[in-house]
Amino acid sequence: MLKEKLGQAIDQRKAKIGVIGLGYVGLPLIVEFCLKGFDGIGFEVDENKAKQVNEGISYIVDVPSENLNKCVEAGHLVATTDFSRLTECDVIVICVPTPLRKTKDPDMSFILSAGEEIQKYMRKGQLVLLESTTYPGTTDEVLLPMLEAKGFKLDEDFLLGFSPERVDPGNPQFQTHNITKVVGGVSSASTEVAAKLYGTIVDSVHPVSSARVAEACKLWENTFRAINIGMANEMARLCNALGIDTWEVVRAAATKPFGFMPFYPGPGIGGHCIPLDPHYLSWKARQHGFDSQFISLAEQVNSSMPRYVAGLVRDALNEKEKSVKGANILILGVAYKKDIDDMRESPALSIIDLLRSRGANVYYHDPFVPEVTFDHSYTIGDGEPLFSRELTDELIRETDCVVICTDHTDVDYGRVCDISSLIVDTRNALSEDFRKQSSATIIRL
Repeated sequence: MLKEKLGQAIDQRKAKIGVIGLGYVGLPLIVEFCLKGFDGIGFEVDENKAKQVNEGISYIVDVPSENLNKCVEAGHLVATTDFSRLTECDVIVICVPTPLRKTKDPDMSFILSAGEEIQKYMRKGQLVLLESTTYPGTTDEVLLPMLEAKGFKLDEDFLLGFSPERVDPGNPQFQTHNITKVVGGVSSASTEVAAKLYGTIVDSVHPVSSARVAEACKLWENTFRAINIGMANEMARLCNALGIDTWEVVRAAATKPFGFMPFYPGPGIGGHCIPLDPHYLSWKARQHGFDSQFISLAEQVNSSMPRYVAGLVRDALNEKEKSVKGANILILGVAYKKDIDDMRESPALSIIDLLRSRGANVYYHDPFVPEVTFDHSYTIGDGEPLFSRELTDELIRETDCVVICTDHTDVDYGRVCDISSLIVDTRNALSEDFRKQSSATIIRL
């Protein structure tokens, strides 16, 4: 039987692993497999990424080049743009992007393209897994019919399942190997073999009854975060209106040992998951006549935060008898979170756009992001690109307002406080000591 044959190949590390998409999800995944003794083929449409992988050079913060190079030099890992090599693989894992269209509906084009390549080159005896975040039903409503159209039968000729990625870029504590892997197959045999496979690289596997459950699990996780961040952002705005220190309130609430989990406000939400995933769930809900009000409200609050931050900058400058137009404004950090180079959906981009649209001279410093280009499809305007500036005393001194959008660890915030005259801190990056010793006017969320 197929289940036994694939299971034996996995136990003996003889199953060849193919991963489609070598980004923040796919590259860490295939490296983990190769470090555990599997042979892997990484499939990419980007020739430059495939070239870097084959040279042992990592472009992903969570994958040390040392580990990648070890896999390449041992002959365990090769990257290619030739999708015909999918026929060599015993396991095929899809790790492609799942963005939203401008209408906020799911864009399934990358999953469909991957499915078409698999359909073209698949052979009998393979396990196909989807890791890309998507709406419940994708695996058995989209991928299953594509694979069956080849004339193959589930469980007899192939296995199929879903396992949500749980990557948190830049998190030194939780990485692929020590994050529980949820696995749901389209059949029980698919679940069993997929769980066995992931059990070779992670500490814990949690099988569920179906692919739909696994797909919904991922969306529930990130919708939970989006809604609670939305509440934190709304509470921050309320606290500011009441003249209360938001961060002191959060710290006090977090002392309760039950019934409370701290979430923190910020300039908006970014990354590929939190801003996008709730829309997949609400879109699917609408297909069934269900109005997901919490999700919609949280999206409204979170998406309004860049405009709120721009308003804080405007009001702070007005207090200094300056206008936004013509002001020199320095953005500290443009990545969507600290200590990474990922700018996907970063609220800093919208803040820059808003301030530039009001006539400000905006520049930025980010040790992880050398250049920012603007695309009208996801920000307000499509202005000139910006390049990271060196954080010199002169630059800080010439700035009318510093806006901390991302709290990177290596920035000298003490020096910024010493030299700046006006700071808007959206991340609580400035310690109490810095604030007490500084003569600057400091505005915090």
